[in-house]
Amino acid sequence: MPRLPLTILQILPELNSGGVERGTLEVGAEIVRRGHRSLVVSGGGRMVEHLEQAGSQHFAAPVGNKSPLTLRQVGWLRKLIVKQNVDIVHARSRVPAWVAWLAMRKIPEAQRPQFVTTVHGQYSVSRFSEIMTRGDRVIAVSGTIQNYISGNYPQTPVDRIHTIYRGVDPAEFPHGYQPSDEWLQNLHREWPNLAGKSLLMLPGRITRLKGHVDFLKMLVSLRESGLAAHGLIVGGVDRRKRRYAAEVKRVVAELGLEGDVTFTGHRSDMREFYAVSDAVFSLSSKPESFGRTVLEALNLGTPVIGYAHGGVGEVLNDVFPAGVVSVGDCHELTDRVTQLLEQGTVVPPVSQYSLAEMLEQTLQLYEQVGLAAGGLTGSAA
Repeated sequence: MPRLPLTILQILPELNSGGVERGTLEVGAEIVRRGHRSLVVSGGGRMVEHLEQAGSQHFAAPVGNKSPLTLRQVGWLRKLIVKQNVDIVHARSRVPAWVAWLAMRKIPEAQRPQFVTTVHGQYSVSRFSEIMTRGDRVIAVSGTIQNYISGNYPQTPVDRIHTIYRGVDPAEFPHGYQPSDEWLQNLHREWPNLAGKSLLMLPGRITRLKGHVDFLKMLVSLRESGLAAHGLIVGGVDRRKRRYAAEVKRVVAELGLEGDVTFTGHRSDMREFYAVSDAVFSLSSKPESFGRTVLEALNLGTPVIGYAHGGVGEVLNDVFPAGVVSVGDCHELTDRVTQLLEQGTVVPPVSQYSLAEMLEQTLQLYEQVGLAAGGLTGSAA
């Protein structure tokens, strides 16, 4: 029988910013490129336009709110799955995973899609979080996450867990890349106080676990040692985290760093900011699942300094061991950045963790699951 295309539905809370969201867009584009159908359900956001431009179809629904009212979406999602003849539902977050799982329970087995989940973080261990291990296939985004699943949910069959590391496109983040003169002129026009200083960047949304206080304390230590360093905090503020963002700005004032720290807000030109930075940091107090920003900066050739735990520790140990520092050790952190800046450390080209490899493994998994369920022989819309 002919190999018909699969219809794959990814479901996540929203499409505004972040590694999960970017991964959804990348996988959606690859699904389309390979001749399958890509559907995405989310609460919407600024990335929807890019998703649709790459050929995916988006359905807006509030499937990410931690509220009993979200369960109202179960019936709607069930009808969508049946109407669109979905072969695989891929859940990337806990609340959407529950909505999807409950929606599929009442679909007759012969029509029921296969269920794939991706564990993107080390969630609190609970029955609520356990839903992410109930997939017919469970993707772990790093060795750290694979160990988290096996250690906390031992009932998950080992053969269902597939470790697929996140990846970066070296064409998007080429080694040695430099921003255009126009971009640099605009940067210095907007923030003239950056000129002539070593730029140290802490990327990511402003949330409590990202290590902002450690970063600020390091800047104070560098200033006391006579190093003219300027901190760039590059990332947006989630509407639920505004109080914490205000707290970080109060700490900046208390430490006398108002002239030494710039909050850029959300940026779509992360590549350029990585490239002009003398070092990029990953200082999360809780182990990160992977550390995509780390890999993006290293691909460009920018040194990265990060805490030795989680996926960030994995990536740094594989790619740039000189950037590994003990968790929470501000003295070691200050010494390491001073050493890297004074020596002018060169980061070699990165050969691991490519986007192409991640997409290949993900699509192979979809096709294996679809073939096992009969999806490649006659269930396309």
